Parts: sequence; structure tokens; C-alpha cells
Amino acid sequence: MFELFKTDPHSKARLGRLTTARGVIDTPMFMPVGTQGTVKTMDPRELVEAGAQIILSNTYHLCIRPGLEILRAAGGLHRFMSWERPILTDSGGYQVFSLAKIRKIRADGVEFRSHLDGSAFFLGPKEAMEIQKVLGSDIAMVLDECPPHDCSPRLAQQAVHRTMRWAEQCRAQPRAEGQLVFGIVQGGIDPGLREECAKALTSLDFDGYAIGGVSVGEPEAEMMKAVELAEPHLPASQARYAMGLGTPAQIVELVARGVDLFDCVLPTRIARNGAAFTRLGTLNIKASYNKANMGPIEEGCECFACRNFSRAYLRHLFNVEEILALRMLSVHNLHCYLQLMADIRRHLQAGTFGAFRQQFAAQYVPSKNLRAGRARSGDPDGSASGDSPDPETRPAGPERRGPE
Repeated sequence: MFELFKTDPHSKARLGRLTTARGVIDTPMFMPVGTQGTVKTMDPRELVEAGAQIILSNTYHLCIRPGLEILRAAGGLHRFMSWERPILTDSGGYQVFSLAKIRKIRADGVEFRSHLDGSAFFLGPKEAMEIQKVLGSDIAMVLDECPPHDCSPRLAQQAVHRTMRWAEQCRAQPRAEGQLVFGIVQGGIDPGLREECAKALTSLDFDGYAIGGVSVGEPEAEMMKAVELAEPHLPASQARYAMGLGTPAQIVELVARGVDLFDCVLPTRIARNGAAFTRLGTLNIKASYNKANMGPIEEGCECFACRNFSRAYLRHLFNVEEILALRMLSVHNLHCYLQLMADIRRHLQAGTFGAFRQQFAAQYVPSKNLRAGRARSGDPDGSASGDSPDPETRPAGPERRGPE
């Protein structure tokens, strides 16, 4: 159940709360990505300390490894990974559709081969929902088709109509006790397709709605436009989730456009490459200017890393390839994201979100080479093949709902 408490008078930003079987989620909220049953380098205690109320895992990857037999024996994903708070599971649709050379689309689903060993699989609405029932997630996503952002109008229309049919079939499947199900609105930047898809899904009365087909390599302006096209057709009484987004600056702007939930691999991915998010932008801990810097990653930050370690020490850890470096930057970056969400909620409650939004945009310097999203499905360790140690020089590329 979603409760809408307050709407910003100068934007579409919303303050609310989503209640699930395993707890409440204060919105707007960011969901750390734990595709394969773990948020990389983080343990559950650290996630709770950072303020995470919900995490995300992925149907495709967990179905392949460790497999449904193991997850059934464990009593579901929560017990398997010792996480007691809510979990949202992606349906695996994007991962399957990203395997263009080893999959075949059928009317009732997709035939594909594992990116690990080539073994044959089939994923349709029934299978996607059955897997998520076994996982026992608090929020399950319907199976959708996410075409490339630059596909032809004909292919975009086919994908939308297939998404609508599959959503209806997913809606009819059995679910775990207390499990919520969200529909996914596709349609690219075509106003008619976004409206058609949104109206078809809302008629099915899902528990919430996601805006899909974003962060798939499109320019940021198109991503914002896709959200703006879908939002007016989604009910105000239910939660809205922008899939695979985004950077801190994007999140602030997307909150202003009426989005409640977010997920993105960037906090932990760039941490493993030696970079940190701050309220002013990103910085490279491995840079030479941090060699003798005894200050924290970010002045005023209350995360464990900033309270205990200097930039110089963390740089040293990266240079000698110690795992603690990856862990501490992940701790900081997730704290940065979750504290940003807490600040947004506080300003929405106080009626000062407009001033906060303006000030944040004025002081934040975005990296031109950082892209929101999740990794490609053939990338099991959560790092794109083109990653370089310095995110400022890392090639940009399409990323979305894959492993982290």
C-alpha cells in the first residue's frame, strides 16, 4: 500500500510511504543493487547502518546461480542472504533481451541461452513470476520487453504491445504471500506509445508502476523526456519507480518529475574503480593529489569510512590492492545516496524542496562519463569491460538492469 503525504507545490515531487510485508519504505527512496543476492562488498549490517530500507535483486541471475532448488531449500532469498528488510526483484527481462545473439522471442516468452555455459532456458510471464514467488521478494516486477532506444517505430510498437500482453499474464499468476507486483511502462520517447502502455497497465490495477526503457544508452534529455511522458498517465495513489536510475543530480531532477523509487549500480561500481560521490560531484581517490591528504573523503560526512579513514590511507589501500578500499568507498557512496534521499524527504516535509533543488544543481558538477543504470547481463562481476580506474576517463555506454 502506498500513502501519499505531501506534494511539492512547485514541482511534481512527492513525499510518501510504501508499506510491504517486511516493512515500510519512506519515499523518495534509493534501492542499492544486489543483483546476485548481495550488494557488492557490503554486508547487511552496513546496509542498515547506511539507511537502506529496501534492496534490489535479479530474477535472471539468481535463477541461473544458485538456482531455484537451492533457493527453495534456503526458504527464499531473504533467509539465503540474511536480509530481513524488503527486496524488489527485477523480472530478468532486460537481461534476456540484451542477449540478442543467443535468444529468440516468441509470443509467449523468450528462448535464450545462459551467458555462463550456453545452457538453454525459457522465460515467459509464468516463469518470471514463478521464480519471483520462490525468491519471496516483497515487490516483483512483470516481464517486459525493453528494446534499444534507437529502434524503429515498428519494433518499439511491437515491444509495447508484447509488454502489455505479458503484464496481463503476469498479473494473473500466483504470487508469494504479501508479494506486491509492479507493472512496467515502455514506449521510449513516443508520446502515444507511453500513454497507450501506461493506460493498459493502470487498468490492470498493479500495486505500483515502473518507468522502463530508460538508461539504455539514450541521451539524458531523452531519458528525462521518457519519464515526463509516462508520469501523467500513472495514478497518484501508487508508487512510481524509474528503473536503473541514476546519478545524484539525475535523482534530484527525477524526484521533481514525480518519481518515488530508484536503483542504480553506480555507487558501488565507481567505488571499485576508486571514485567517490560527494555533494559537489565525483572525486578520484587514487589521484596523486590525495597522496598526503589526511582529510576524509568528504568533509562533514558521517559514514564509517569518513569518520575513520583518510583519503591518503584509502589511496594507499587501492595502490596495494587491498579489498578494504573497495568496501570503504562503497560504504561512503551508498551513504551519500541514501543521505541524499533523506535530505530530499526532509525538504519535502519542510516545503523547501524547490530551494534545495536549485542549490544542489548549482553546486553539483556531474561527470560527463558516468552513466546511470545497471550492467549488461553478460558481465557477471558487475563491471563493464571498458572500465578504467578513473571514472572521469571511463567510456560511457548503455547500462541498465544487469548484475552488480
